[in-house]
Amino acid sequence: MAEFSWEGRSPLERALVAGPYGVRGDAGVSLTEIRNFDLVQVMARRGRAAEMAMAAKARFGVAAPATPKVVSAADATLIWSGPDQFLALSKGGKLTMQALGQTFAASASLSDQSHARVLISVSGEKARALLAKLSSIDLHPATFPIGAAAATSMDHTSVTLWRGDDRDGQAMFNVLVFATFAESLWHTMLVSAAEYSVAIGHSEDLA
Repeated sequence: MAEFSWEGRSPLERALVAGPYGVRGDAGVSLTEIRNFDLVQVMARRGRAAEMAMAAKARFGVAAPATPKVVSAADATLIWSGPDQFLALSKGGKLTMQALGQTFAASASLSDQSHARVLISVSGEKARALLAKLSSIDLHPATFPIGAAAATSMDHTSVTLWRGDDRDGQAMFNVLVFATFAESLWHTMLVSAAEYSVAIGHSEDLA
């Protein structure tokens, strides 16, 4: 009988080659795949949105986002993903769907998205210019400040986009994309960023 080994692998394993890319010089954009995270979709059941909100506040100590933004809790980042729903992002193994099951048993349906999505961090002096090539979202700091989020598309691919805390004085954005489209979007990002000089890498540290 054949033996099978189930080993988690990044959907970008073939496409991501760490190191410099594009024109020579100081990197204008850093593209970093974030690996080893837990991602749980929390969706209120019909008529239970208020109960879900109360359960989230009790569990996380902060109100879950009801508008397009992200909220930081002690052990998770809560990301708006639509009316009466949000994503709970945490360090791998810290906040699994099983860990949240009891909290939302009466008010929400949960879906484990940990291996269904790829998370890409985009930072650097030219990060905003790169994303402007791929998305119609206005990313000017006045309209898309730190903590802002959007469910949008990039190169015809659905993504969840949010702005994290600045890194080294430069804007930092997070792009969450379905795993099946991740490699295609990654190549599009590389081509679009090549004129700025790119630093490519991967990390297990959530931004």
